[in-house]
Amino acid sequence: MALQIRPGSHLDKTTLTQYYTLEQPEDKIQAMYIWIDGTGEGIRCKTRTLDSEPETINDIPIWNFDGSSCYLAEGSNSDIYLHPVATFRDPFRRGKNLLVLCETYKYNGQPTESNNRKTCKEVMERAKEYVPWFGIEQEYTLLDVDGHPFGWPKNGFPGPQGPYYCAVGTGKVYGRDIVEAHYRACLYAGVKIAGTNAEVMPAQWEFQVGPCEGISMGDHLWIARFLLHRVTEDFGVCATLDPKPMEGDWNGAGAHTNFSTLAMREKGGDKVIEAAVERLSKQHMRHIKAYDPNEGKDNERRLTGAHETSSIHDFSAGVANRGTSIRIPRQVMDDKCGYFEDRRPSSNCDPYSVTEALVRTCVLNE
Repeated sequence: MALQIRPGSHLDKTTLTQYYTLEQPEDKIQAMYIWIDGTGEGIRCKTRTLDSEPETINDIPIWNFDGSSCYLAEGSNSDIYLHPVATFRDPFRRGKNLLVLCETYKYNGQPTESNNRKTCKEVMERAKEYVPWFGIEQEYTLLDVDGHPFGWPKNGFPGPQGPYYCAVGTGKVYGRDIVEAHYRACLYAGVKIAGTNAEVMPAQWEFQVGPCEGISMGDHLWIARFLLHRVTEDFGVCATLDPKPMEGDWNGAGAHTNFSTLAMREKGGDKVIEAAVERLSKQHMRHIKAYDPNEGKDNERRLTGAHETSSIHDFSAGVANRGTSIRIPRQVMDDKCGYFEDRRPSSNCDPYSVTEALVRTCVLNE
């Protein structure tokens, strides 16, 4: 299906280009501060002007915002502080302009409840000698402005699943223009995007980020999500990370997480992988609670044991089996080293919580 741009997505982008191409003063940088709101899922942003190009993250000033409007504070004490932690190139404003990922802190210096990055970073520091690598497969669904899956018949349903996964052709693919725009925006920004593909349900897509070491996994995935929402804004459609956007005989959406340590990636690493899987088997419910922002409640709709998922209630592992909690790729067993895939994280998970839980269980043996 050809993508139809909504009018003024609604504004005339040709007119906007006239302003984007205006000469920007050499001593002025637009820095868009980006943070996670109190829901643990929503992304917020605002922009300030810097008087010079920052050489390090410490050159970007701490800022603040109204936390009461972002589910992070009460109106009587609403200031929340933004601490810059990572920068990326801005693919919309371009030039020297920046996207600035931030952690959020309360008036008393304590992290907000949705700031899971702080503890994740502390855990990654403790485990850095193990060189933990991650790759996350982010699934999402494109929606029209009325909340209906993009490209689906307005008064019915498309044909059953089967011809849509990694498909090509009208009637099988919905919204490829958006996917390509997002891919290029990620590459420009410096996000470690590794690939993309159409998923099993029509209007559902996936992009992969990684391999990333330690804390950078969460940083890169959150910016990739920001770029996804920002790109779909330009196209006049929506992207949802809901783990089960359509009830019935349709696949849900996950954030399958590939994980390895240096020892796993070296010869004989299959034994290290087996030991890690054994540890995970004893911490199943702890991980389920960490793997979606609502402590497993969102994943209950997805992890049913059907549609390429395991049951949320039981831990399982297998080689090349997409119906298990943990999938070990067949190539890994052949090579006797590599990585494993945790298929439990929901599409709306906080990658900081997911990667922290994996390191705590598999590496630190907590």
